[in-house]
Amino acid sequence: MSHNNNLSAEQANFASGLKGHECIAAYLKTLDSSPGVYRMLDEQARVLYVGKARNLKARVSNYARPSGHSARIDRMIRNTAAMMFLTTKTETEALLLEQNLIKQLKPKFNVLLRDDKSFPNILVTKDHAFPQIKKHRGAKKQKGSYYGPFASAGAVNRSLNQLQKVFLLRTCTDATFESRTRPCLLYQIKRCAGPCVGLIEPDDYAKLVDDASRFLSGKSTSVQGQLAKDMAEASENMEFERAAALRDRIRAMTQMQTQQGINPQGVAEADIIALHMQNGQACVQVFFIRANQNWGNRDYYPRVGDDVDAAEVMQAFVLQFYSDREPPKAVLMSHGLDDEDLVIDALSQKAGRKVDVAVPQRGEKADLVGGAMRNARESLARKMSETATQTKLLKGVADAFDLAEPPKRIEVYDNSHIQGAHAVGAMIVAGPDGFEKNQYRKFNIRGDELTPGDDFGMMKEVLMRRFKRLLKEDPDKEKSMWPDLLLIDGGAGQVSAVRQIMTEMGVDDLAMVGVAKGEDRDAGKEEFHRTGKQVMALRHNDPVLYFIQRMRDEAHRFAIGTHRAKRSKAIGATPLDDVPGVGATRKRALLAHFGSAKAVGRANLADLKAVDGISSAMAETIYDYFHERG
Repeated sequence: MSHNNNLSAEQANFASGLKGHECIAAYLKTLDSSPGVYRMLDEQARVLYVGKARNLKARVSNYARPSGHSARIDRMIRNTAAMMFLTTKTETEALLLEQNLIKQLKPKFNVLLRDDKSFPNILVTKDHAFPQIKKHRGAKKQKGSYYGPFASAGAVNRSLNQLQKVFLLRTCTDATFESRTRPCLLYQIKRCAGPCVGLIEPDDYAKLVDDASRFLSGKSTSVQGQLAKDMAEASENMEFERAAALRDRIRAMTQMQTQQGINPQGVAEADIIALHMQNGQACVQVFFIRANQNWGNRDYYPRVGDDVDAAEVMQAFVLQFYSDREPPKAVLMSHGLDDEDLVIDALSQKAGRKVDVAVPQRGEKADLVGGAMRNARESLARKMSETATQTKLLKGVADAFDLAEPPKRIEVYDNSHIQGAHAVGAMIVAGPDGFEKNQYRKFNIRGDELTPGDDFGMMKEVLMRRFKRLLKEDPDKEKSMWPDLLLIDGGAGQVSAVRQIMTEMGVDDLAMVGVAKGEDRDAGKEEFHRTGKQVMALRHNDPVLYFIQRMRDEAHRFAIGTHRAKRSKAIGATPLDDVPGVGATRKRALLAHFGSAKAVGRANLADLKAVDGISSAMAETIYDYFHERG
């Protein structure tokens, strides 16, 4: 990739005050017909728009024309005070670079996918004699077979729940597996074969793993047929208990297939993408078809304008959606793309194989897209209704607390701990689109000097960490990451103390309200505290009061959930986790040999050296670790 350096021209344009068509026209003499990416910047050097071009000079000359543009493009041109360019070898390379820059810079005038959360998979591990089946999100580093993506954690959990009933595979961690001395509750309720205590032979368990893998790969008919055959044989041999267990497994498998709803026969692997647009808003529905099974769907609401056409929205969505995900074998869409050949080329390069992209007109594929379209239409209608209600509530918040305008971002903070142990802070965010869950943040309380249970000390640590980072990452408040309103759990004292913290950090223009329980600490009798103003309350049946209660309860729910997760992790931890060089395999060997981490800590050097897989040097490391600690 080469860089067409227009820095001096750009500086001249800023200096001379050129804007709009004149500014854009000034770049034409520096450009040639190379493919590449261009950026339009305003007077503060903020990126307004990122675009790609097969021929940079031809594309920029279109913007230099004084008329013939849509309202959105005309507004963008009038705000343009400078441009930047990157030339590329091919138009496909320009297309990929364009979408990377859009995701990174989030320009105001581009169609923007606002949710880039990764999707969960089901993982069947391969690094253990008795493989585990579990939910997995993130990089696929662990050895095993991955099945997905699933549309949500809920879809994975429902599938895992049914898979446990059908295939009886363990879901416990390796550490839990190694420490069991008797079967757990999952064995008792027939959701696990009990491999941890030798209730199933390795070969029989391996067959269950193979059946589960075949089912997740789309070979459900053969698995179901084999189970039915085994059930008939068990009945003939008068093994009625075994036959009943097999019957329950077949029933669970049938229930799982029924829950999936859409199970296309002619589409083995595809993403179904449907777009519905109305009144300047858009909803994109994505259905995931894998192994001839529906693995869930998710809706997206990309940022669009009034005058953006469907082809532009669909192309921007597809490219941004797959920028950090592997495309499936086929992408079936409701609308065509502006540059279909380029998109196919880009997706195929990313996947390392041919990716089919199509707008089906008839047959099963068209029916799948039609179903996704209906979901997109209904989802957008619900979203628009919810947005109208949310807009009214935010205006009510502004009126109640004398804010200059309705807040676009409200941040609510809460702490959770048990007598100071496993303390966490939590931040939730609400705005015009409701609760912005991808903006939630958790904070592990680090303060060693804090007195156990010092709620204000914890809140101070959380707020200082949050706003120090904001001041570092967005000092000019340009990225919409700054809150318009802080909700603090507490009364006048807490609000005054938080205001002092903010003033120390130079953040003294932020509205904040303390929410304190009123008489008898009853919900509905909350009092609201603001710096320098009288304490106030809202009517018992005021919708704004209910909205504030919902935000406070959501912050409490998130804080409690985060605290429980931290506590569970701590309970499941062992001292072996901190020994240098002891990973999962060595940990298993040590626990199997000695029975517990405490026994490993008491073992002498000779005993440690006798463990399979533990070298003399590693035995000394382990011994020294526990000896020095003692």
